[in-house]
Amino acid sequence: MTGFGEDWLNDGLDVPGADSGLWVAGVDYIAGWREAREAADRLNRALLGVGLELSAVRAVASTSEDGRGVVRLTGWPDVVDRLADLLEARANGAGGAV
Repeated sequence: MTGFGEDWLNDGLDVPGADSGLWVAGVDYIAGWREAREAADRLNRALLGVGLELSAVRAVASTSEDGRGVVRLTGWPDVVDRLADLLEARANGAGGAV
């Protein structure tokens, strides 16, 4: 998910990339990353939908050591607090927990 050009991933929030860990020969990291990317894109669209800026909080696709997809949420503490408030209001509202 882009929207702000290709630089939106590098706008002040340090997110370790695939080169920050060990790669194991024979492990299919791409399939896990693709699955994580789809989930991260969906979450990023939801974050935008509630008025949060992806430069302040966003989901990032990654993989575990065994190639399993992982979605990490990264953001500035004050914006993550706002997101927590939104989720708590949703959990305490008529809709209950998801």
